[in-house]
Formats: sequence, structure tokens, C-alpha cells
Amino acid sequence: MTETKPIAESKNFIVLDEYEKIIQPSTYQSEADMERELISDLVAQGYEYAKDINSPAKLLENLKQRLESLNEVKFTPSEWTRLLSEYLDAPNDGVNEKTRKIQDNHIYDFVFDDGHIQNIYLLDKKNIARNSVQVINQFEQTGAHANRYDITILVNGLPLVQIELKKRGVAIREAFNQIHRYAKESFNASNSLFKYLQIFVISNGTDTRYFANTTKRDKTSFDFTINWADSKNLPIRDIKDFTATFLAKNTLLSILTKYCVFDASDTL
Repeated sequence: MTETKPIAESKNFIVLDEYEKIIQPSTYQSEADMERELISDLVAQGYEYAKDINSPAKLLENLKQRLESLNEVKFTPSEWTRLLSEYLDAPNDGVNEKTRKIQDNHIYDFVFDDGHIQNIYLLDKKNIARNSVQVINQFEQTGAHANRYDITILVNGLPLVQIELKKRGVAIREAFNQIHRYAKESFNASNSLFKYLQIFVISNGTDTRYFANTTKRDKTSFDFTINWADSKNLPIRDIKDFTATFLAKNTLLSILTKYCVFDASDTL
């Protein structure tokens, strides 16, 4: 496989160099098999597979550990509870407020119990290699209904990318519809860290697309899903090829920290 890297980069776009498609055997693959293979590919690309994180309580504990590591601090139980209520998971925060913390307000001046103040970073945008990237699967969460999500990518413990899969041969629109059902039923439930999601990825193996999280009704349309492409504008559709390029750690972190932005009307 040819190594793929950006050949041009500006404030508004990334251009990939020429990409050589991964040749795959044309065999039947179930959704579970596709999920296992995707996780394996991500681990091979340097992700940590945190297979035990499957509930909101475990997600919160992992978030605490990751932010402590990134910021080189230790939170007491009372400090952690206060950081959650003041900043990370404030009671009235919705998707826009959570997104603003990622895009514009990722540093928080936190007052520790002993009175000293320290900047707490959600992301290191200057040195993106310092950010922790994990993959989890089959996370269970309940809002209006109980749901179980396919694959989630955590950055410093925060769920920023959600991937929903359908087996080859099933219309990719079914994965798209599932994302929107989860958004209504559980992603945006009270005290849900999944309000931090920035990007959704949907795939049926042979067609893979991505789109931004948004609260704008006119943009919750399948027409707003996007194919990733190389410098010749050739779509990179297969999930294996998409994983090797779009989900490469540095590329994904660049997209999340540089290219996910609010427009003038606060739409991601």
C-alpha cells in the first residue's frame, strides 16, 4: 500500500497525494466482521482499543484519566465534580455549547481546591501528537430509548467521531438514518458526553461518507454527506481505504482541530 500524506494544506482544505487502493478479496463480510476489522485497522494505525469502555460511568472515568494525563494534574473527587458541572458538562449545555468548547473555547481556567489556577486543555492544538486517540465499540446509552453505538473515536476521552456501519449490500442511507435516530433518542440526552460529537462517518463497506454534527434541520439531509477524495478528486469509498486516509491519526486530528469550524450563524 502506498503511504498517503497531505501534499497541500491551508486554513480551508487538505489535499491528499495520489492514493493506491487496497486490494481486497470479494467475500461476504457481516457487519460484526466489518466492525472487528475496522477496529483492528485503527489499532494498527496507532489507536488504543479501550474495549471495556461501554457505559457513561466508564466513559467519565476514562475522560478524567485522559485529561489528567494531558494536563499533568490530578483532580480530587470534589475538583472533578466541579469541573464537570462548571465546564465539561454544564447543565444547560447543548450541542452548540459543547462544540464551542472544542472549536473556540478548549482551554478553561480552573480554580483548584487549594486556590491555585491552571489552564485545563481539552485538546492540544499546537502539538496534535500529544492528544490521546482511542477507539471503543458497542457503547450503551439511554435517553428516550436505549441505544448501542457501533464505533466511537475518543480524543482525550471525549467522543468526537461516531462511526455507524451496515454490512455490504445494505443501503448506506440506513446507517445515516440510524445516526439521526440516535441523535433524537440518546446522543443528546441529559449529561451525555456524546453532545461533543463533531463528525459522523457512515459506511456499508463499499461506500463511506462523513458529515458534520449540526442542529440545522435543513442540513440533516443525506445530500450533505461527503465522500473523501484524493488529489485527482477520485472518491475514496471503501471503508479500508477511508480508514487508511481520513482516519489516519494526524489527518483526523487536523480535521477536528483545524477544519471543523462554526460559520457566521453558529452552524458546524
